Amino acid sequence: MAVPKRKTTVSKRNKRRSHHKIKDVNIIEDKKSGEYRLSHHIDLKTGFYKGKKILDI
Repeated sequence: MAVPKRKTTVSKRNKRRSHHKIKDVNIIEDKKSGEYRLSHHIDLKTGFYKGKKILDI
């Protein structure tokens, strides 16, 4: 069975974990209604997306 010959150093361990961060959520404030929503999503309060009416609410 393969066993590591040496202890992994702190810097080597941290370099490996550099991509393990949690990604940011892209929440924006809507220009018309002032509500917070995810970017590239329909505003469920007004039904608008990119200035066009998509949903009838």
